[in-house]
Amino acid sequence: MQSMSGIGLHQNLSLGQTLSPQMQQSLQFLQAPVMELQSLVQQELEINPVLEENREEPKAEEESDAEWEKELDVLRQNDEEWREYFAQSHSTSPYTQEAAERRQFLFDSQVEATHLSDHLEQQLILSTNDQAIIAVGREIIGNLDDAGYLKVPLLEVAQSVQVNYEKAKDALALVQTFDPVGVGARDLRECLLIQLDRLGKSEDVESAIVTHHMDQLGRKKYQEIARALKVPVERVQQGAHFIGTLNPRPGSSFSSDDKQNVVAAEMAVQKVGGEWTVVMNEDPIPRLRISDTYKDLLANNGKDTNLREYLKEKIRAGKFLIKCLHQRQQTIQNIATEIVKRQKEFFDEGTAHLKPLTMSQVAEIVGVHETTVSRAIANKYIQTPWGLFDLKYFFTPGYQTSSGEVMSNTSVKSSIQELITREDQHKPLSDQEIVKILSERGIPLARRTVAKYRAELNILPSNLRRVA
Repeated sequence: MQSMSGIGLHQNLSLGQTLSPQMQQSLQFLQAPVMELQSLVQQELEINPVLEENREEPKAEEESDAEWEKELDVLRQNDEEWREYFAQSHSTSPYTQEAAERRQFLFDSQVEATHLSDHLEQQLILSTNDQAIIAVGREIIGNLDDAGYLKVPLLEVAQSVQVNYEKAKDALALVQTFDPVGVGARDLRECLLIQLDRLGKSEDVESAIVTHHMDQLGRKKYQEIARALKVPVERVQQGAHFIGTLNPRPGSSFSSDDKQNVVAAEMAVQKVGGEWTVVMNEDPIPRLRISDTYKDLLANNGKDTNLREYLKEKIRAGKFLIKCLHQRQQTIQNIATEIVKRQKEFFDEGTAHLKPLTMSQVAEIVGVHETTVSRAIANKYIQTPWGLFDLKYFFTPGYQTSSGEVMSNTSVKSSIQELITREDQHKPLSDQEIVKILSERGIPLARRTVAKYRAELNILPSNLRRVA
């Protein structure tokens, strides 16, 4: 007989950090790209009756109900995370009518996007320095179909790249965090679950429906699903409607035909008064307000305690949501402004002049946490005189030259590209010869680093570039 002496009650004390629902919503809005943000806001409009879209011209500053503003202030003061992530100045950059017209021209211009594989590979390189993960990630990306699904077994991918299965799983998990949301899924169920997780609904009825009841969902057996999940049938119908708004083919926007694809820029950079200035594109961001109807209903129902409490809670939640949207825009603009300030030479002269920059450097100046910078720049695009760029593009490690100057690895790659473009095709430069030329320019690089960068630029070795 086994001894029972090991059974007992034990008390452990541990410290942990949890995010309030309000904080989670704030971070979710901050990280979401504009198209996903529109979906999130639409979801809030459906569940909060006091919210409505404000289709009027925005006023310089709307009057706020003092009571609700006071409650929001108390909420922010009691939330350490809020102060850590969002404490910052609220300065804005005024611009002239002429600048506004140039801004509109920039945002009205369509920008041709890259193919899905190029779009994903750029995110892959920016997401990790683990070469094994990058190798597996490229193999995964190369095996995605037009809809963005991985149709090759992951074990086969691992064997192809000669890594263990766990490493392949890690690479797939990384690819599944990329834009467009849902890419890298192996079937429809996984695709929808990825999207629901990104929208903060991984624990909700929608996820349970997708996980366990896809067949009944397809046949609209809402009563059966409701009984199995022990929820009202109306909640299942609501969940089914929401699932219907998800994208079952996330890769389809990057079609392989000749159609132009459009990537939405959330901001543009332009010269105003001789200085580079960030101008936010507010047009795609829904403008919300609290409905006057519900304000009046609250004011005229003083004796109905339950109704008053319900309306107060919904109005408080609505005002918080409006503040979140405003704070999101301000945070992104402040971070983008600091990026532009530090990358002035890039905007003046082009990609070869990109400087090394880390998220911690920007976070320190803007007054936010480093992870806030990471969230704020995720899948956000900026229109520049040199084209459309992901904000992550401007964060890159660097090398110190012999003169003490620091160059980004992007600039070093541009130098390698330039050398090979100008080489004699009958006598192409070897990697070692490129090392020597760069060394003479004061840029010390190892031959294997040159070979790595050349491969990342999709340039063949010298023996394969030679023209007879």
